[in-house]
Amino acid sequence: MHKIVKTAALYVIAAIVVAVGLFFLVKKETYLAFALPAVIGILLLYVFSFDKVLLLTAFVTPLSITLERLAGGLAVSIPSEPLLAGILVMFVAKLFHDKGFDKKITRHPISIVIYIMFMWMAITTITSELPVVSLKFMVSRLWFIIPAYFLCAVLFKDPKNINRFVWLYIAGLVIVVIYTIVNHASRGFDGDSAHWVMTPFYNDHTAYGAALAIYIVLCAAYLFMPNLSRIKKLSVAMVLLLLIAAIILSFCRASWISLIAALGVLTLVLLKIKFKYVAVITVVLVGLFFTFQQQIFDSLSKNDQDASGNIVENIQSMTNITTDASNLERINRWNSAIRMFEERPVVGWGPGTYQFLYAPYQESKNKTIISTSQGDMGNAHSEYIGTLSEQGIPGALIVVSIVVTFMYCGLTTYKKSKNKESKILVLASTLALFGYYIHGTLNNFLDTDKLAVPVWSCMAIITAIDCYHANKEDFYESID
Repeated sequence: MHKIVKTAALYVIAAIVVAVGLFFLVKKETYLAFALPAVIGILLLYVFSFDKVLLLTAFVTPLSITLERLAGGLAVSIPSEPLLAGILVMFVAKLFHDKGFDKKITRHPISIVIYIMFMWMAITTITSELPVVSLKFMVSRLWFIIPAYFLCAVLFKDPKNINRFVWLYIAGLVIVVIYTIVNHASRGFDGDSAHWVMTPFYNDHTAYGAALAIYIVLCAAYLFMPNLSRIKKLSVAMVLLLLIAAIILSFCRASWISLIAALGVLTLVLLKIKFKYVAVITVVLVGLFFTFQQQIFDSLSKNDQDASGNIVENIQSMTNITTDASNLERINRWNSAIRMFEERPVVGWGPGTYQFLYAPYQESKNKTIISTSQGDMGNAHSEYIGTLSEQGIPGALIVVSIVVTFMYCGLTTYKKSKNKESKILVLASTLALFGYYIHGTLNNFLDTDKLAVPVWSCMAIITAIDCYHANKEDFYESID
């Protein structure tokens, strides 16, 4: 009887969808009616198969297109952000219904740092120079982190879902890569067009390169998975080669640096060098940099190699702070952010406000050919310095705490894991995140779905493996 009712309901819904679609097509003459079945289908997934919505989000995120200058100055990535916003609403409703959430996840160190991040973000939203902007920023951060971290951590209790989520994002990314390479080839693979040939899927080559770097690390990890057939390993290798070709052709210098940094950490892990020694070395290197920064900048100022279509010259241009417009503009943004920070060192100017307020803090001597007097060309180009200007010293320290926490949790989970799959996945996620946060010294993308979903889902992988899979002899053993 129950089956008959479900079947009848399905036919009724299908009839309504067809009728409404025909109405809009005939009476309103709009072809948007053809999207109605897809919308209804997604709504049904929210109700009857919530996990499929998360997996669908992984696939569509790299394929989403940003619509700008909407009502109230909003910019929305379609369809990923509406999907994520819907997931957030369903999460809140489910939280009230179930009166709780998985305690292993809520009490995990990464989760605790996230709570602190949101608490301080709420405080700095109240004190913000532009509270409406900050509130929008905080809400968007919520619909990134709750689905991509908290709900994915639950989703990843089934280890097969880790593989599905990673490879669905890669599948979407591969489509973008093929589109980008074909588009780039039609322009002779020149360096200038490398900056924009991935549009409309990614707004420029830096975000595109950052996503590629994360998934190169994760894709490479699957080459070492046990019990993977030769055909699957060959497929993984082919995808990996495609992603490597894509990151080379992206001419994104920061993403190359992030991969080198991830490789460096991998070397230290394989050599079994203890985390505390790495931390001491890092502190010493940072201290040496600030001690001899004048000499370092004097040396860098002698490099006048600009970025170009030549890969060797592009690498050499990384340290050009004399004539390279991209590097100089980045320094201009950093200097502006630091001046803003000096004026409000504790609470900053408010989350998401930098791009609207930095213009008066530019100095004419620091401006470049790509600077604007209006200061309307985006963010501070640093996860750390940008947060420093927007949320003060506590906000910047929270970003550093997130990095330290996921590194510690990732490496300790790697060491204690009893099965090879857990070791490989947690180490790959840790390295991918470390690479991103190295990239984050030069750019910041966590206010976009393109990088927020990969970054927070990698943290969810670390949390899920730490909570559910590290102590199992068999990775695919079911969990009650």
